[in-house]
Amino acid sequence: MARIIEFCFLMLKVAIALLLAGMVVLVFGNVVLRYAFNQGITYSEELARLFFVWLTFLGAVVAMHEHGHLGVDSVIRRLPPNTAKAAVLAGHFLMLVATWLLITGSWDQTLINLHVKAPATGISMAFFYGAGLAFGVPAFLILLWDAFCVATGRIDLATAELVRDSEEQIADDDHSSTGLVRPVNTLGSQR
Repeated sequence: MARIIEFCFLMLKVAIALLLAGMVVLVFGNVVLRYAFNQGITYSEELARLFFVWLTFLGAVVAMHEHGHLGVDSVIRRLPPNTAKAAVLAGHFLMLVATWLLITGSWDQTLINLHVKAPATGISMAFFYGAGLAFGVPAFLILLWDAFCVATGRIDLATAELVRDSEEQIADDDHSSTGLVRPVNTLGSQR
């Protein structure tokens, strides 16, 4: 099961890369056409905006899976274990509520805009609002699983890294996994 999940997240990363490449081609191509030939692609801006929205929401799912979102856990680390567990579970409950609101709002907007067409491309605006669902459903499941793992003790809060402290730590972790730099001591003075 873990291999299937990792494959799905690999496919998400490929989709994100393709969306980014599509944005670059559309915007750069439109700039060249405007300056060189005094013409342009009418749907370029609209598609690039749609690609950007989907890229953002899919990237947020990948970051949530990898616990790559920035956060501060210094208070949690100073609490007694049972209190820390309760605080993390309360935080996960609040995130689940917010994610549920995002899912229901995105679903409502998707249904409302099902027959509304985008002006340049004619694509249904439901596709635009569906990006919220593409983020909300996997994020809800990830949060639910993490809360279950914390509640059952599968995740030890004393050693777990539920959030990242800084963008530098994320970059260092990415480089250390490729062997470019040595691993960062997360228990040292950086916390």
